[in-house]
Amino acid sequence: MTVREMQDEILKIKKEKDICILAHAYQRQDILDVADFVGDSFALSRMAAKAPQSTVLMCGVRFMAETVKILSPQKKVILSDSNAGCPMAEQMDKELISQLKEMYPDYKVVAYINTTSELKTVCDVCVTSSSAVKIVKKLDSDKILFIPDCNLGDFVQKQCPDKTFKLVSGGCPTHLRMTVKDVEKAKAQHPDALLLVHPECAPAVTALADYAGSTTGIMNYAKNSDAKEFIIGTENSIVEHLSFDEPGKKFYPLSKDCICHNMHLTNLATVYNCVCGTAGEVIELDEDVRLGAKRCIDEMLRLGD
Repeated sequence: MTVREMQDEILKIKKEKDICILAHAYQRQDILDVADFVGDSFALSRMAAKAPQSTVLMCGVRFMAETVKILSPQKKVILSDSNAGCPMAEQMDKELISQLKEMYPDYKVVAYINTTSELKTVCDVCVTSSSAVKIVKKLDSDKILFIPDCNLGDFVQKQCPDKTFKLVSGGCPTHLRMTVKDVEKAKAQHPDALLLVHPECAPAVTALADYAGSTTGIMNYAKNSDAKEFIIGTENSIVEHLSFDEPGKKFYPLSKDCICHNMHLTNLATVYNCVCGTAGEVIELDEDVRLGAKRCIDEMLRLGD
């Protein structure tokens, strides 16, 4: 089959089998073209909860599929590739954070959404990269234990100077590949371009940005800006997507190495095989774990995500 023929088959089969396809923004363009919803991880899980389909296919990584299951327990949730994990989400476990809670009992544990369901059960509230500052400001505690991304935690800390933070060493290896030297090189090559980065980048890189925010925030900023050139400091698929969305503008990757290998385990053939029922992993969660993780997410929603 050609790409177009395979896409047409996916569109036909997903309708016949009542499947909603979610595609994280880091997926390839040919996958985005067959998805029902495209976006950041938590936004996708909320869209899936409102979608009428009985089955949800998450083209992303494991913690994202788990979040879909947390919010839609009645639905069949499929992860496109069982090996698609998130190194950051796997850096910390429930035992470690439980020990830290004992050491710092007066601290509220703030968990980035990029965490496992089990880890969320011992945290006080979840945040996304777009809501973290707002949620932390609203918390009824001035002491914050932020996990697992110390770079995002540093970004939030700088905007919440009235609160005390403890940051646990962890982060996204993909975003950490980008350095100040990359910024200097990109700026030398494209002096008129604005630098847009994700706060999962190292603080020294984020400090040089014209804008720092979530993946969706970066894309919206580029689309709404009057500027014509942008250096993109997040997963390189965003350069491709923005080039499709805004053909009159130019987009450059901050680093050729900013590629999430876990996300790209999924390709169009994977999606085809998943809707045919010959690939993918059905996500199951223990009900106690699901409810414990949901409590953490519900608190985020209560505080205004």
